[in-house]
Amino acid sequence: MTHDSDTQGYEVGYDEAGNVQIIEGVAREEVSPQLDAGKQATALEGGCTANAGTMEAAARAAGKSDILDQYAEDYPKGPHDQPQSMCPAFGSLRVGLRMKRVATVLSGSACCVYGLTFVSHFYGARRSVGYVPFNSETLVTGKLFEDIRESVHDMADPDRYDAIVVTNLCVPTASGVPLRLLPKEINGVRIVGIDVPGFGIPTHAEAKDVLAGAMLNYAREEIKAGPVARPVGGKSDRPTVALLGEMFPADPMMIGAMLGPMGLAAGPVVPTREWRELYAALDCGVVAAIHPFYTASVREFQAAGRTVVGSAPVGYNGTAAWLMNIGEAYNVPKAQIAAAQNAFLPVISEALKGARINGTVTLSGYEGSELLVARLLIESGADVPYVGTACPKTPWSKDDAEWLASRGVKVVYRASLEDDLAAVDAIKPDLAIGTTPVVQHAKERGIPSLYYTNLISARPLMGPAGAGSLAQVVNAAIAGKEKMDKMRAFFEGVGHEDTAGVWEGMPNLRPDFRAAHQKKLDKMARAAKAEEMI
Repeated sequence: MTHDSDTQGYEVGYDEAGNVQIIEGVAREEVSPQLDAGKQATALEGGCTANAGTMEAAARAAGKSDILDQYAEDYPKGPHDQPQSMCPAFGSLRVGLRMKRVATVLSGSACCVYGLTFVSHFYGARRSVGYVPFNSETLVTGKLFEDIRESVHDMADPDRYDAIVVTNLCVPTASGVPLRLLPKEINGVRIVGIDVPGFGIPTHAEAKDVLAGAMLNYAREEIKAGPVARPVGGKSDRPTVALLGEMFPADPMMIGAMLGPMGLAAGPVVPTREWRELYAALDCGVVAAIHPFYTASVREFQAAGRTVVGSAPVGYNGTAAWLMNIGEAYNVPKAQIAAAQNAFLPVISEALKGARINGTVTLSGYEGSELLVARLLIESGADVPYVGTACPKTPWSKDDAEWLASRGVKVVYRASLEDDLAAVDAIKPDLAIGTTPVVQHAKERGIPSLYYTNLISARPLMGPAGAGSLAQVVNAAIAGKEKMDKMRAFFEGVGHEDTAGVWEGMPNLRPDFRAAHQKKLDKMARAAKAEEMI
């Protein structure tokens, strides 16, 4: 088992003293840019409520073209420009909030910061989110950048933090607030500045990659400069495989067990939970792109000479192929690869036989693991005619897409809510797995449904543990069809949408208001189309 020849010359050196060596480097020129008020006018008119075309044009005029071009390459759009997902900055925010000794500072409209802070705490964040407020004057004159720089200097306490992440939301990005001019480090605390605009990054899942990639880039530069701190858990005595993409906590352990017979071990999961794990991830010879949309992170691993393997060990077929691909990437003898397969494939087969799913299921989500879940459902016996994912098509999901296509599954990348709802209406499945509005739509029609994020992706999916993890919750949901029919019959006649409820008289409908609002929407759509043509 050897590293590929391309990895020679990029070995991670560890400081035996266990202390991070502070890299002085060359100080960045402390520039306080005076932003052109004329260029920022379009971004300020309406603030974050301005349409995406206006915001993007303002950002390019303010010098952000290189960032937006990179995002367009990393996160290609189409067939839908912007899948309906929550604010993308939520993804990068969660990555930072989960890391030990990492502080997060947001720069954006107060309403956006409030919403992001609220939802981050709703999902279990246990620390404060920093905020640098601004107004039109501080934004246009460049005072906002000065305020951001002052705030990170005040926060840069090496006893508390390894890094501070500063995130530009839509309006500061569109206004050209130059986070690249912030110091790379202050008092030994790393400063990582990123732009996460809603008009440049399609989904919050991909925003996780923006921060993960930026941190890997920083860590890679540290490694090139000299020895770095050894990870808290130490260095594995076996070659390791880094795992790319957030997953259920039991999955990395199961993957590690499956790698054992090949003489390999599971490395860190990226996004990581602490800074030193970034070094250990870059020290892995092979990277498993479990979630296939981490394009910026893949670029950093490839720059370090690491081999990237797509798909994941899900189900019988997926596990067999994945173990073979990982073993070949590490030049593991075929006998050892066969030993790993023989140790786990029979167990997976038995688990699948004992956890059958009988029914038709439509599947949609924005986590990035939708194709993997579909594979597992099909091997469990379910009929899955439609899979919609808000994430893009990438080389790392190629094997999964081909496997699903060979079984007649229609996979829609960058799926819109309308795609997912149309699939539910056309197929009328026994179960609809999807986002909140898909679940609501299905339940209104008496179709059992499950919320993907909380009830499906929050379960083990890999190896023997994953083989039987979905059947119980899926079969229980399908069995609830009779109960849903009774509820629909009970509430029959109470109205629908804007006529829902119990009325003493006829509902006070105002079709003239609806028509006037529709005209406004049509006008906005025509204007946006005209901007695209220009």
